[in-house]
Amino acid sequence: MKTHTVRAHRSAEALPKQEQLAWRIAQVAADPVPVTDDVADMVINRVIDNAAVAAASYSRGAPSSARAQALSHPPSQHGAGATVFGELLTTRVSAEWAAWANGVAVRELDYHDTFLAAEYSHPGDNIPPIVAVAQHAAERGLTGADLLRGIVAGYEIQIDLVKAISLHEHKIDHVAHLGPSAAAGIGALLSLDTDTIYQAVGQALHTTTATRQSRKGEISSWKAHAPALAGKLAVEAVDRAMRGQTSPTPIYEGEDGVIAWLLGGFDARYEVPLPEPGEAKRAILDSYTKEHSAEYQSQAWIDLARRLHREHPEIADPSKVERIVLATSHHTHFVIGSGSADPEKYDPAASRETLDHSLPYIFTVALQDGGFDHERSYLPERAARPDTVALWQRITTTEDPEWTRRYHSTDPAEKAFGGSIEVTFRDGSVHREQIAVADAHPLGARPFARADYVVKFRRLAHGVVPDGEIERFLDVAQRLPELAPHELAELSFIVDPAIRSAAPAPAGLL
Repeated sequence: MKTHTVRAHRSAEALPKQEQLAWRIAQVAADPVPVTDDVADMVINRVIDNAAVAAASYSRGAPSSARAQALSHPPSQHGAGATVFGELLTTRVSAEWAAWANGVAVRELDYHDTFLAAEYSHPGDNIPPIVAVAQHAAERGLTGADLLRGIVAGYEIQIDLVKAISLHEHKIDHVAHLGPSAAAGIGALLSLDTDTIYQAVGQALHTTTATRQSRKGEISSWKAHAPALAGKLAVEAVDRAMRGQTSPTPIYEGEDGVIAWLLGGFDARYEVPLPEPGEAKRAILDSYTKEHSAEYQSQAWIDLARRLHREHPEIADPSKVERIVLATSHHTHFVIGSGSADPEKYDPAASRETLDHSLPYIFTVALQDGGFDHERSYLPERAARPDTVALWQRITTTEDPEWTRRYHSTDPAEKAFGGSIEVTFRDGSVHREQIAVADAHPLGARPFARADYVVKFRRLAHGVVPDGEIERFLDVAQRLPELAPHELAELSFIVDPAIRSAAPAPAGLL
């Protein structure tokens, strides 16, 4: 890897194109380096993971709305169109709208992969737009190997940006890293030249930068739409760039660019690591998926709560507990903990989107139930249960500098997303424990492997996708690197006809 120093430049400095971050991103995407076997295996895992969450979310409001919008936009004249999760494989829509609908379905339950460093991210959000373009453009001779290369590039760029550039510090939503990465991934898929990808990356960044109010206070259904919009706009940016249209430059470093006015300003320096020419793209191996449907920084806490449920059930009884303090990292405390100062995080009537960003709520439910379910744990009656509310209100978080240091460590062996718990009982006794990483993390008690991804898909698709269709999809997904052009459209699943007919299909303007 080579580290590139990136900063804002005055217009008089005339930063050459070849020294701009967008160009260097494009160079990485355009480099046709072979994909290693372990990386290919992980891509397959994440394709299965995305589909699992999309199946479970099929009938929910946000995916149903996005799907209804997509189905109103047939394929454009220059390709076969792309499939939409749940619909017949012969049903095709325009690629950018497939990216939109499938992106919302994948993101709805906050249940797919994650990478946390200077910024937050869900790099699996790259997959829907890249797959949509692959399906649409399959007639160009694209294969599973091309799709694999595109997904690997998308993961690489997003994770490298997340390692170096904090967006939330400046109240910018994390999808500002997704637009450029998805555009780069699509460029790699299509084997576009460096200059075309460079223009697409610039346009994608310019059009996908927004504030992070979507993840603050009363969190709305837009949270699922935000990454889907970034994927949709990335598809459109590539389309424009392929037609010869250019982007604002330098998009990151310009005097009125992203760094100067939206990030750290002219005094900021960002050290961005990117693969050198000929170096394999392996960033996907740094990411990790979720065993539980909740914000990633709560995953280890859920596992600790499950253990406490078995070993110390008295902690779940509010009549015995005076207070519980969860000492954790700065990010966890201020984003999903009491450090956010969001009263909604303690509100039994809060939205599901808000509750899955409330560590006190998540920990309480997992502690009392001995597990955490993507549906049952968020039901209004579950959130309002009196003993849950009583215990929930006694849980606070605090930042511990050591957990913050470990959160930001570049040493995989010490990087951690958990913390320590101190339970003070009403009789004055105290119980203390800690957990560093989730059980499913690569360094956890039960690291996720292929079999776990398959089990997750079967479990979440059960009752939604017919058994034979589950098996067909798993077969296609696990052959991804060898897929022929006509098989790319099979990287989707069909839900049971009764499920499809009963799902919401809200009407709008278009």
